[in-house]
Amino acid sequence: MLHMEPVNIDGVGFQAVTMKLPKTNFMAVTNDVGYIMCGALDVQLLNEKLADREIVAGRAVGVRTVDQLLEAPLESVTLAAEARGIHAGMSGREALLRMQE
Repeated sequence: MLHMEPVNIDGVGFQAVTMKLPKTNFMAVTNDVGYIMCGALDVQLLNEKLADREIVAGRAVGVRTVDQLLEAPLESVTLAAEARGIHAGMSGREALLRMQE
């Protein structure tokens, strides 16, 4: 099942997507600049094979809900995210707000 819902962080709008899969959930929160995602995100692939796209993204592991994704520390981020001041250890919420600047 696919579920989409708006997410508001300090007055800034984002879109959350959750897909329920067998034994797991796929989650992402996005805007026009970038996104944060559950552990399914392959940051190494984005940094190496798709580097020319300069994708702004972060990965949090061990999350099961969108709320957890927003609060969890990011385990890894892309090089393009680092260029925007987003880093591993930062909460998903903080990272998304930096995607607005």
